[in-house]
Amino acid sequence: METGSLEGAGTTADEPVWRGLRPGLLRVRRMLLMVWAGVLAVATGLPLGLLVGPAWAAWALLPLVIAAWGRRLLERNWRSWRYAERADDLLICRGVLWREETVVPYGRMQLVEVTSGPVERRFGLATVQLHTAAAATDATIPGLDPAEAERLRDRLTRLGEARSAGL
Repeated sequence: METGSLEGAGTTADEPVWRGLRPGLLRVRRMLLMVWAGVLAVATGLPLGLLVGPAWAAWALLPLVIAAWGRRLLERNWRSWRYAERADDLLICRGVLWREETVVPYGRMQLVEVTSGPVERRFGLATVQLHTAAAATDATIPGLDPAEAERLRDRLTRLGEARSAGL
């Protein structure tokens, strides 16, 4: 899935074509946030209401307020994730306050994994994990369509083998 304003019909060969993550990842993260906030609200409000008094049970609203604020932060974080395939490397960009751009040369890739847990499978998502010789440059691309994740894995593996053979 491509993001709107970052690429267009007039892109040059030097400009990377950025791709964003699927909206399903945002839905999964929001759902998990609300589930945990609900559990925390009940775990806070019930004992306080029973042991101290009903007025103290209002503290159970705090996790819900924090979760409402967290929903907006999750969206900003989700929008910050993107990746681009170039001729010699893969770019992964993420971060809201601290932007982080990772460049993974194809020739340095040792292993490319596609994973999908039960929640990810339910929402039609997969994650691509890239392993390189240096542990600090391992990279992850979450929230991909499973077909896109497999295509990316196969392409990166093929390019990695071709580039490493030339070393």
